[in-house]
Amino acid sequence: MVRYRRNFVPGGTFFFTLALADRRSSVLVEHVQLLRSAFRDVRDRTPFSVDAIVVLPDHLHTMLSLPTGDSDFSGRWKAIKSKFTRGVVASGVAIPRNQRGEYLLWQRRFWEHTIRDDEDFERCANYVHFNPVKHGLVSSPVEWPFSSLHRYIRAAIVPGDWGGGDDLTDTNRFGEHAE
Repeated sequence: MVRYRRNFVPGGTFFFTLALADRRSSVLVEHVQLLRSAFRDVRDRTPFSVDAIVVLPDHLHTMLSLPTGDSDFSGRWKAIKSKFTRGVVASGVAIPRNQRGEYLLWQRRFWEHTIRDDEDFERCANYVHFNPVKHGLVSSPVEWPFSSLHRYIRAAIVPGDWGGGDDLTDTNRFGEHAE
């Protein structure tokens, strides 16, 4: 069995990517209210802060910070995925099951990166917010409704036209390293 190495940093800030098993699905945006409810429910029981998030049809990117002394991001993701899945099933969406009876909505694993410093935080937040453009869903990040970019704009962290326009050069590719 593969043993995944996770960097469990108590009180850390982390970047995550979680994907649906069926990458052709759009259940995340079709049931975004259920996803928001799952986040709220789990956050009420096991606190964390959502520093940045974007929900795309078949996957999501988010940056979470955990409380001091707490490193259990895996438990939180298990609870969020489970709560969302149960909500989707209750809404009448047919989700296949495996031989053990487990729903096959999500990919089993997730990708995680520990945020190292302020520059890494900004790079990852930019990647999160620019992702709908990268996937061709919109021409400007502000057009995507399921993004914390709107919160960043309201708080004047970034300007209202952030990530738009024709000025996308190799030096501002929003989180991706120039090749």
